[in-house]
Order: sequence, then C-alpha cells, then structure tokens
Amino acid sequence: MQSSSRRAFLRGRRLPATGWESFCQRAAQAVSGRFQVLSEKDGACSARLVPGAAGDVHHARALCAQYGVVLLLDGVDHGATRSGAPVLWVEPGMEVGSCERLESGSPKWFVQPGCTLGQLAERQLPGFGQMPFHMNVASWLADRSMCDWPTGRTLLSGVTHMSVLLSDGNSVVLGPFGAQEQQPLTPALRRLVSGLFQLSAGPQAQTCRQLAQWPCRYRLDALTPPDEQGINLSHLMLGHGGRLGWIEWVVLDERLLGAQADVPTIGREWLGAREAGLRAQAEALDGQVKSLFDEMALYPG
Repeated sequence: MQSSSRRAFLRGRRLPATGWESFCQRAAQAVSGRFQVLSEKDGACSARLVPGAAGDVHHARALCAQYGVVLLLDGVDHGATRSGAPVLWVEPGMEVGSCERLESGSPKWFVQPGCTLGQLAERQLPGFGQMPFHMNVASWLADRSMCDWPTGRTLLSGVTHMSVLLSDGNSVVLGPFGAQEQQPLTPALRRLVSGLFQLSAGPQAQTCRQLAQWPCRYRLDALTPPDEQGINLSHLMLGHGGRLGWIEWVVLDERLLGAQADVPTIGREWLGAREAGLRAQAEALDGQVKSLFDEMALYPG
C-alpha cells in the first residue's frame, strides 16, 4: 500500500512543510466560507476566516486546538496574544447575520453574531439608533466599554439567552438560572457554573461589588443581581473581549432594551472604577474567570 506522502508525490502535490501550512490547508478544505492566509512569517503567522455557516467556526475551533492556533474575533482590539503563536481571525459576516423575531408579535429576537447594529436599529429595537451602524453584534457584545451597565444591572443589555462555543468544543446555552428553570444543565455547563459561583462568593468579588461601577472586565456581577431581576448566565459574556468563547447566537428582548432610558448613566468608566484601589482584586478575578471559561487557552489572553 502506498503512503499518503508517496501518493502526493506521484500526483505532483506538495505536502505541507510546517504545522501552520497543514492547518491552513485543512481549514480551507473544511469550511464553506472564505479562508485567506494573511502572513506566513515565523512568529507572525495569521489567517482570516469569514464563516459561510455557523458550523465553520466549529471546524476552525477544532483545528485551532489541534495546531495551537489562537482564535480571535475580528474587529476587536485583543492587544498582545501568546508570544509567537499563530492566529486565526474570524469575522462574522452576513452569512451568519440573521435577525428575526422568535415568532410573530414576540418581543424577543433571535440574532446571529454577524448581524449589524444598523440592522437592529432598522428593526426599531430600542437603544441602537445612536450606536455604530457598521458594528456587528459579536463586536458589540465583546466591547467592555459598550457593556458597562452599573454593577448588578446587566439585565439592561436586553440579552435573555446566548449560545457559546467553549474552547473544549462544547456549545452551551446560557440563560435564566434558578429553581424555577426547567432546562437541566449539561455536565460542561454545570462545572463552569459551579466554579463561577464559588468565585462570586469569594472576598475579591465581594469587594468589587461595593462599587457602583463593576471594575472587572468579566461581568461576574451577573450572578448577584437585585433580587427582583433574577440571575441570567448569558450576562457573564457581556464585554468578554472575545476571550471567553465564541458567541453563536443571542436572544434579545426589546422590552428590556427599552428599560435602559429609565436608569441613570454612570459615565461608562469601568477602567476608572478598576483604578480605585481595586486593580489587584479585579485582575485576579478576571484571570480566574478566564481560566474557567477557556480551559484550553484557545482564545486570546
């Protein structure tokens, strides 16, 4: 029997010389969307994927995990990634940009990451008329400065449910959490939620909750909202910076979006709150949240 390398030689095809070349070759073959190599320089290898379907990101995640490639949400400032690590930029476009009511007359909307804020404004969802029309929903939900609601008030995001692709390949649906909820937690989600509640009960989180403006990047305060609101696990992803997982879709409730006007604005200065003597606590808490979500270090640090 001929080996695959011998068959490739006889057919005139060049085998990949490096792991990066192998990654790019396999990724281009696996996805239905547009895959483009940007750089092949040592220490600066990069490529971009515009998914043709939601499943493309699942293929990309598996290959990134296998070849040690960092998966980055395009359109977000990630700062420095792991030194020398190759990167795949994923840009959600119109192919994953659906925006439609869950059912006729419903106040709830099913929205994919490539949907733009302009599309939401055109459909008259409250709060999006003054936002950048070109920005997509994935970038909006990743932008910490745009997800800077007061401590414990993440309900104002309008998000009720969210599907997130974790670094280990599990897709988890995050939403309302409590004894009245009928949807059982998957084993992966149960482990994640247990760890997050332990962090939320710790002294660092308790100190951070004393501020009117939540000082951490990751919205762990979503686990301790005012009693009348109830816990919603999807709010943990607000302002995540593309560092915790890949958002596959969200459900927005236009009634909750409309409530934003009734809440005083606190300047949207989470970094200022972070500097108010709580930098060490906030950074330590962020690191622990990141470790729970991104166990395989697939997403940027």
